[in-house]
Amino acid sequence: MSNLLVEIGNTALKAAWSDGMTLGKTFRYQGEKMFDFIHSLAEKQKPEVMVLASSIEVGREEEERLRKKCRKLVIMDRTRTETVARHSLPEYLSSDRAASVIAARYLFKGKGVLVFDFGTTLTIDQIEEDGEYGGGNISLGCRTRFKALNRYSRSLPLVDTPSIVRQTGDSIKSSIESGVISGIMFEIMGYLHLFPEKVAVFTGGDALYFAKRMKNSIFAVSNLVLMGLAIIADEYVEKNA
Repeated sequence: MSNLLVEIGNTALKAAWSDGMTLGKTFRYQGEKMFDFIHSLAEKQKPEVMVLASSIEVGREEEERLRKKCRKLVIMDRTRTETVARHSLPEYLSSDRAASVIAARYLFKGKGVLVFDFGTTLTIDQIEEDGEYGGGNISLGCRTRFKALNRYSRSLPLVDTPSIVRQTGDSIKSSIESGVISGIMFEIMGYLHLFPEKVAVFTGGDALYFAKRMKNSIFAVSNLVLMGLAIIADEYVEKNA
């Protein structure tokens, strides 16, 4: 595995080595020393290309440190949007959403796609049959909804994602569970009804949770962002071959 792929999200870091489109073992880190963790991975094997997609801006000093750890460094964050633009995507797209779209284009070439990313936020991105980006929406993620109900209403407890959901609640707890999960399911079904011709792809931390509740045919791809980063890394390898 010659390329190192890193995604810094809102709550955790995911990383993997890749060779072309083949991903190796996935690493996960949740803590304050994310960049130290990246350095520890790069020290074991110097990457040919390191692609870092970050929800936070990577400082110039840290950029220089990372650059010394690999032969080619690609950073995608709020201020470094060149890679996003090069793939004909709007520069306002976050790096993880852009990577998901790039991967979905590759996996479902010639088909229209709806990418649902279930994380801190719930994002829905449209891809047309010709690969053109059709826009997208941002909503609250599952756990974020539970936290919001608890934070902004003094009388409601903090509830975790339930394994079993009643159709209608018979207590405060089950009412919250049913309201949040059913609300997200109705949201998903609404998009699928609007775009019945598109392939539905679920990714993100809660993707499998909602995929199991679907009666419609969908694709669950857990490492869609990392796959997009692998495509970006491979482009640089081929360019310099």
